[in-house]
Amino acid sequence: MRRLALALLLATAPLAASQAQQPLRVGVDGTFAPHAFPRLEGGVQGFNVDIVNDLGRRLGRPIAMDAVGFAGLIPALNSGRYDFLGAPTSVTPERAANLLFTEGYLVSEYQFAIRRGSDPITNLEMLRGKSLAVNKGSAYEGWARANAERYGFTIQAFDTQPDAVQAVINGRAYATLAGNTVVRYAATRIRQLQPDYVLADTRAEWALPFRIGNTELRNQVEEALECMKLDGTLARFSETWFGTTPAADSMERTVQPGFGQVGKQGYEPTEHTPRCS
Repeated sequence: MRRLALALLLATAPLAASQAQQPLRVGVDGTFAPHAFPRLEGGVQGFNVDIVNDLGRRLGRPIAMDAVGFAGLIPALNSGRYDFLGAPTSVTPERAANLLFTEGYLVSEYQFAIRRGSDPITNLEMLRGKSLAVNKGSAYEGWARANAERYGFTIQAFDTQPDAVQAVINGRAYATLAGNTVVRYAATRIRQLQPDYVLADTRAEWALPFRIGNTELRNQVEEALECMKLDGTLARFSETWFGTTPAADSMERTVQPGFGQVGKQGYEPTEHTPRCS
């Protein structure tokens, strides 16, 4: 019996090792600076790219990363093309009903950007009769479509956020709407762009999405993400790409209880202690 058990262990060990070495297939929006954007020498760089690569290192798994437009990422995830998404993804109730999320790693707010010299936005009624540029498939497009009739603006949806910004710079759109990290970073690189009005009550957590049912991998990745918070790695990435040091109670430093985003569908209150090496 002992010989049989040993034989089974030896037979399954190579299989387990092989599975551990299987690449994690990850999709990112490769035009969403400073989260993921092209490197001059090829490939992509950015805050979320650093997160994904560090997760792979901690899990002992190589990373196979694709950079595509955001609109195609969630359908590709659900079709099985990716194991999870590294692109900034807001944990909205609608998405939480159809995807499985880790706990959040960053808090974002919706912010408009306008062409420098344009009249600043002091209230949403100022959008009436104007055109708003957004990234196709994003939560910002969702906000725009839900509010276009109420505030009387038209929508231009682009495949990439840089295209939306360019529409503002060229005068084809009055403003673009995106996350505050993206808007502020773009303004440091494009002198004609001015960060502007922040939408109240739009604080949202960004987390890593998985397919419904892929709980085991979600939990493994979440533990590695928690270790990044505990040892300061995530805060260092944030400071590198956003230029400010996260506060002690920031999401970049705070480990949440259970698995998933507290208060959202898919959350598991199971207590655990992340195994950090």
